[in-house]
Amino acid sequence: MRAVWRASRAAVKRRRVQTFVIGLVVLCSTTTVLLALALLSVTSGPFEKAFEGQRGAHAVVSFDPARTTDDRLARTAGQPGVAAAAGPFGQAVVAVPRDWLWMPGGSLTVVGRPDPGGPVDRLELLEGRWATAPGEIVVNWPGRGSPGPGLLGSSLEVPGAGTLRVVGFANSVSRSASAWVTPAQVAALHPSAAQMLYRFTDASTEDRLGERLETATRELPRDAATGVQTYFALERAFSAMADSYLPFMTLFGVLGLLVSVLIVGNVVSGAVVSGFRHIGVLKALGFTPNQVVAVYLTMLAVPAAAGSVLGTVAGNLLTGPVLKVAFTGIETGRAMTGEVEAWVSVVCLLGVPALVVLAALVPALRAHRLPAARAISAGGAPRTGRGRRVQRLLAGTRLPRSVSMGLGQPFARPGRSLLTLAAIVLGVTTVTLATGLTGTMLAFDGAGRPGAGPTVQVSAGGPGVRPLGDEELERRLGELPGAEAVRARALSQAGLVGQSQPVFADFYRGDDSVYEDEIARGRAPRAAGEVVAGPSFLRQRGLEVGSRVTLELDGRRLPATVVGMLVEGNARALEATWGTRDLLAPDLRATEYAVRLAPGSDPRAYAEAVEALDPGLEVRVLGGANAGTGTVVAFSSVFTVLLTAVASLGVFNTVLLNTRERRRDLGTMKSIGMTPRQVVVMTVTSVAGLGTAGGLLGIPLGIAAHRLVVDHVGVVAFTGLMKDVWHAPQLAGLLLAGVAIAVLGALLPARAAARTTIAAALHTE
Repeated sequence: MRAVWRASRAAVKRRRVQTFVIGLVVLCSTTTVLLALALLSVTSGPFEKAFEGQRGAHAVVSFDPARTTDDRLARTAGQPGVAAAAGPFGQAVVAVPRDWLWMPGGSLTVVGRPDPGGPVDRLELLEGRWATAPGEIVVNWPGRGSPGPGLLGSSLEVPGAGTLRVVGFANSVSRSASAWVTPAQVAALHPSAAQMLYRFTDASTEDRLGERLETATRELPRDAATGVQTYFALERAFSAMADSYLPFMTLFGVLGLLVSVLIVGNVVSGAVVSGFRHIGVLKALGFTPNQVVAVYLTMLAVPAAAGSVLGTVAGNLLTGPVLKVAFTGIETGRAMTGEVEAWVSVVCLLGVPALVVLAALVPALRAHRLPAARAISAGGAPRTGRGRRVQRLLAGTRLPRSVSMGLGQPFARPGRSLLTLAAIVLGVTTVTLATGLTGTMLAFDGAGRPGAGPTVQVSAGGPGVRPLGDEELERRLGELPGAEAVRARALSQAGLVGQSQPVFADFYRGDDSVYEDEIARGRAPRAAGEVVAGPSFLRQRGLEVGSRVTLELDGRRLPATVVGMLVEGNARALEATWGTRDLLAPDLRATEYAVRLAPGSDPRAYAEAVEALDPGLEVRVLGGANAGTGTVVAFSSVFTVLLTAVASLGVFNTVLLNTRERRRDLGTMKSIGMTPRQVVVMTVTSVAGLGTAGGLLGIPLGIAAHRLVVDHVGVVAFTGLMKDVWHAPQLAGLLLAGVAIAVLGALLPARAAARTTIAAALHTE
């Protein structure tokens, strides 16, 4: 083994360029693989980790206390199929004013619990402490991180029940309530329901969960349960903000894995094949076949190990910020941080070098069987006859000789050329997919803001008495110079009967033309009792266009029909007409106005006119991409750069090996008059043809992948205009992407070959 190590170390030092290329390819590939695996990991099961960590409830059920008793509810915990249960807890609904703890106002579901622990739904205390005395309340904080201690001590006046002081903020992965108080305090709030939390022995499917819940409550009156929130609804809601782009991340991750594996296999196997002459020399010196294989495996494992270590470090540094952006909308308190799991780094540290060794093993075993003389002869240029027929056909054309010779070179090494072509195809596929997704998301972001002029948002929700009333302010805003249409918005927190978590209800009055581009399915709301919502809102609540729901606000209930699905919408908000507001909350005022300006209008001048109308109004110009659009564009850019770099390195390696194998041929051609410029043209042309073929194959694959994502994988309601983002000039540019990847990788070795002198090229070992 000492001789093997000395020979391997000498080969690493002598082949510095090859060692550097292998290390660089492994570094970039490891970074890409780590980012891809991290994305696949966090997008496949983040909810389960947070749910199990807090012993989340498979079902949160509200019961009518007039139809059953606490004793009968407690006995349901012992029914077959129930693994654990908590409750019954008193559940009340209290009204909160606008801007209390930055809430929009409306209803708050309050549950009485003695402590945050228990066998089911263990709450995570983010700030402060648990409520232990009357007059204390702990508020649910669904966002990531914590609210900070500054909000502790806030008070809430409850008519008939006194003042509640905020002593803590907690998070429930089960979303079992909006706030918690002591059991004695909830009794003073006159609870309207009793809450039970269940975990079942088998809740693997919605049907089985339903069967277990039915078994647990079979001794209760059939109409005792007034609302059920299941584990599956929570799972759908978990990453609702990221649902529109997590499928894109997954697809980029798969592409990253494929390109990295192909490039590593191409580079490593090519390095072994190019070293056949060296293998023959080692055999002639007395190395056994097994020692020769060990020399080459060790020689390639050294840069592979260094590249995998550096790539793992770089991947972790890159992946952390990327995942934080991706999971901005996760609602789990501190349960989900977006950190890379340890197994991902371990797989990269061990798996990528193992891939290098495996890729080297196949050609090394071939060399293992070759006699020394044949190995030495195999290490030269490709065997006579390979690609000669294609070369003769190209020589008969009117193409310049350097071009025809370059186009015929890939046929001399068909296996290596096919691997390089596959890498270019996947690189072009990635660029095409990234371009399409960027166009789709930009069109998606512009939905509801069609071509017209800019939109200005005026907020009147701050403290103080306004000199103008609600409707008067709307009229005056529409009369200011540049205004085309005004849309008033009133926001309140409401309840959906049968669900424990509140929703945001947006009531609109005025300009409804925006719905022309916002409705993906169905129609816009026109009458009282008609609502629309985004795809995430409908999906996580099991609703669709035509579904019936019951809204509850300030003690009033109103049956409503979902008449349309928005292209985009808040995962916790629905939209309704002003007539719906009249029936549910007639005292609710509009606090926000969206003013659409005429084309060419100056939004800054309009904002100044609004401030002159009422200095207390807040004005801002709407625009810019939303979080989902920014994330998709960022991911497209990161993976496009990474995969283009990796594919170009694969081309670089192919051209470098080809020029070294044809070193004597290049010297001979130079000696009979080939100029350095012709050498560059011939070398670049040898892969430009592969680049063109890669573009022709990669473009339709990228378009097909784009359509697959937007049609079948994502949950965003993309319209036709958001899918048809391809145009002839754009496709022509994408075709050049394959050529650009090939030329970018070939340029450096081509220039190096052109600068090689005739004497150096004809020099033999």
